[in-house]
Formats: sequence, C-alpha cells, structure tokens
Amino acid sequence: MPYTVAMHIDVVPNRDSRPAYLLRESYREGKRVRKRTLANLSALSEDQINGIRAILRGETVRPAGELFEAVASKACGHVQAVHVAMQKLGMPRLLGGSACPQRDRVLAMIAARVLCPDTKLATTRRWHQSTLADTFDVADAQAEDLYAAMDWLLERQEAIQKRLAARHLQAGAMVLYDLSSSYLEGRHCPLAQRGYNRDGKKGKLQVNYGLLTDRRGCPVAVSVYPGNTSDAATLMPEVSRLRQTFGLGEVVLVGDRGMISKAHIEHLRQLKGLSWITALKSVSIRKLVQDQTVQLDLFDERNLFEVHHPDYPGERLIACRNPALAEHRAAKREALLQATETQLGKIRERVDKGRLQGADQIGVAVGKVLDRYKVGKHFVLEIEASRFIFQRHAERIHQEAALDGLYVLRTSVEAKEMDASDCVRNYKALAQVERAFRSLKTMDLKVRPIHHRLADRVRAHIFLCMLAEYVAWHLREAWQPLLFADEDQAAKAQREPVRPARRSAAAEAKVASRLNDAGQPLHSFQTLLAELAGIVRNICRTPGSSDQQPTFEIITTPSPLQQRALDLATQIRV
Repeated sequence: MPYTVAMHIDVVPNRDSRPAYLLRESYREGKRVRKRTLANLSALSEDQINGIRAILRGETVRPAGELFEAVASKACGHVQAVHVAMQKLGMPRLLGGSACPQRDRVLAMIAARVLCPDTKLATTRRWHQSTLADTFDVADAQAEDLYAAMDWLLERQEAIQKRLAARHLQAGAMVLYDLSSSYLEGRHCPLAQRGYNRDGKKGKLQVNYGLLTDRRGCPVAVSVYPGNTSDAATLMPEVSRLRQTFGLGEVVLVGDRGMISKAHIEHLRQLKGLSWITALKSVSIRKLVQDQTVQLDLFDERNLFEVHHPDYPGERLIACRNPALAEHRAAKREALLQATETQLGKIRERVDKGRLQGADQIGVAVGKVLDRYKVGKHFVLEIEASRFIFQRHAERIHQEAALDGLYVLRTSVEAKEMDASDCVRNYKALAQVERAFRSLKTMDLKVRPIHHRLADRVRAHIFLCMLAEYVAWHLREAWQPLLFADEDQAAKAQREPVRPARRSAAAEAKVASRLNDAGQPLHSFQTLLAELAGIVRNICRTPGSSDQQPTFEIITTPSPLQQRALDLATQIRV
C-alpha cells in the first residue's frame, strides 16, 4: 500500500517567466518514491509561499506585526561608506588635536557635505534623518555649534594643509593650480566683490578661491580671495606657500595662460628648483607664426613639435595643433558671425526706414550687438547720421582661422626630465582641477551659493568643502568599477597627447553595456550614494510595549552591489 512520506514545494523553471510553484507530496509505492501535485501555488506571493514552507517544516508561524514593530528607521548605508572612507583617510588625525566636540562636528559637517550638502541650519535638521548624527556623536549640535566648529577649523587650516602636502606632494612633484569663483547671497561680506563671474550670475557679488592639487587632481590646499582678484595676482602667494609653508624646494607648477604671466615667469626664473608649464596667449602665438618660428605647414606631418625663440630664453616651446578643436572653433566663429550679421541687419533695416537716426544712436545700438557676440573685430562698419553699412573683414577672419586649433606651451622643464608629449599631457591635467571645481560647485558638494557674511566664515566654508572633496575624490577613485569611469590608467598615460581624450576600449564597452564586471548597473557618484542609502537601520520593540521597553536594531541586508561598494570603501589607501 502507498503511504505519504512528506509534503514539499517544488520550483519548476518557466523560461524567462516566473517559475511555477507546486505543492506536492512524496510517497512510496513499493521500493519506488513517487510524487503527486496537490496544488499550484504560482498565484501566491513570495512571502506567502515562504510562509507555507515554514509550516511544512513544522515551524510556528505568526504575523510579523505580532512579533515586533519598527518604531524608527534611518538610512545608514551611505553614512557607513563615507565614515569608513574618512577613517581610512585618517581624517580625525588629519584635523589634529585630541577628540573634542569641535572636531566631531567638523567631521560630521564634512560627511554631510558629501552626502547631502545644505546650509548649516538645514544640516542640523537633515542629519537626524539618517544615522549621521549618531555615527559622529553630534545629535545635540545646533547651528551655532557648527559655526563655532568652523572657527575652530579655520585656526587649523595651515597645519591641516601642511599634512596634506606631506602626504601627496614630494620633492620634484607636479602641482596643478587654478582659480574659480562662487557667488554669495547678501552684500555685507568684505570678500564679496564684482569680478569675472564664472557662474553666469549677473549682478551677484562673488568670492574667488584658488585650488592646489597633485597631478591626479587630489585637492591639497585652497586659498580664498576677494571676488575682484585677477588670476595672476594669486599665483605668487601660492608659490610662496609651496616653498616656505610646504617646504618643497623642487616643484613643477602647472597653470593656464592667464595664471602664469610673463611678469611672473621673470620672477620664477630666480627661484631655484621651481619649474613651470603654461601656455602662450593668442597674441604671442600670432607673433611666432608671423616670424616663421612656428611654421604651419609642419602640422601636415605631425601635430606637435618643439621650437625655440630668443624671447623665451632657457625655455622650450611646444607647438600643437588639434584638428577637432580647429573645427569646433571655426564652427563657433561662423555661428557668432552669422548671429551678429542678423542683428546688424535688423539695425540697418531700422536706419533705412528712418526709425533709427543719428550716428550716436546708431552707434549705441551697434555697440550692444558687438558687445554681445564679441566678434566686432571681424566687421568693417560705416556709421553716419542716416546711413549704416557693415561687412565682414575677410582678411582678419582668415588670419584668425589660420590659428584655429593651434596652441603653444612654454615650459622650463628640461627635455631629459619630461619629453614634449608628457608636457602636453601634464598641461592637460589641469582638467582634473576643473573637475574638482565642478564637484565643489555643482551637485556633489554645492559650495555655492555662499550664505555667510563674515570673511573668516566664508574661508572656513570653502575649506570645509575642499576637505569634503578630498573624501569624495578618494571615494570616486575606489568606486571606479561601479561608476561610469575609465579604469585603464595605463591607456591614459599613453594616449595621443594632442587630440581630444578618448575612453579606453574597456571603458567604451562598460559604458555601452551600462553594466559593471559583475553585471550590475553602473552609477554616478550621487546615485551610488542613493543606492547605499537603501540600507536602513530599523529600531524595533515588542508590540504594545511602553516607551521604556528596551529596543533592538535590525539592519537591512546589503544587496551584492551595496556590499561591493562598502567593501571597496574599506580598500581606500592614502
């Protein structure tokens, strides 16, 4: 006679669809074990099927709500990742001093700036929505406490930056330097001035800040200047800092053409051990072309070559021509010329119809158009009381077009120390500083708008943002396998120096598939932090308990992607 052995749930694969779940019992018929299907459970949810499995195992099943209730939930995964990164980077030791409330608050503000940048008041509200306040022991901190902690941080800025320089800059190191600006809210900060507004915020006062990084773009130091300070005026203080404060006798300084001027270079020549890489301005390049020092027909065979000129004694000039850049500049110039012609044509029509008269009135209208599109030098204008004629200046346009895509680097680094191709690559490394500025100013850290009115608070705010970028930079490096990032460092070092940078083949494949090597979706830095925020710490207790009843924690089990991101954060090395 057949008899029942056991009931169980079988999972039957169903190609690309959800598998079928069948409730079956096993029984013996003689010496053979047979099965028969009692019910199809495929319409049930996973939780219901798991509940039936538990009953078949003889477990007592009760609704989860009868066992415990969650009284609070806080996101913790992203906080854990940033906290681990800060510990690996030795941020408490970097700030210096023994443990104290001020240091804890600075560390918490750095983490908050990476995770969710906001004003100081909003930060004290927001960090209770995650485990950040508990992790850094700042649950009781108020906005006034954060301001006091910023003052504490500013007093230690020089010492902190010296420690960063000791970590990342050694004798003979290459240092990148550039200047940017951010606008302020309000008009009472002494640093707030009108200047070249890189944010495109007309009518806003601004503050300038210069960033020093190593050759990879890792931030080392930041300085704050009034908003009307020119780029070149900030260079020599940074040179003094490198040599005197950081103790770097030998260094290669890389700055753009507006930063390292001719006057500065005359002074830099007198400083033993200091070399530089910069670029010539268009006026100087045109002079080299006109006197045949730079012969344009040589670019038919190659895209860079070295020349020497008596105006640049002891220096190497590296002439480069980028065809892609030439096409871009030609197209942009043509678009500006056409836009200018359209607007000037409208003014001519008004003059011809008598609606605009007088040379002064016509001149004002024309001046507004030329000021808008910045190509007035390419037009020949005739303005009279009731007559206006314009046409393109073909010769000037041709002369400028001949220089499209052409740039010339000047450097004091000897060829035996750095060949021409490496000089070009190292100059282009300034893009890493620009990347750091983008991270500081946009969605990652949001240094702007600045709401402080005291000059020292503005300085402390920008230094705090730089320290947050230091943490974020190392996290981005560690998370490259999970981000839309090119991991092939060897390809970067050997790519063609003049033409626009291209991703390696491995990076192109990764971006095309939008999957990492484990088949998981690729992320941006921000969306990966958001993914980690899905790890939640739940505070639970027995249902119906009083507020004094002990609670316990249940933390969400990380997904494979979340766990890998956390593991990579633990591998950060200084």
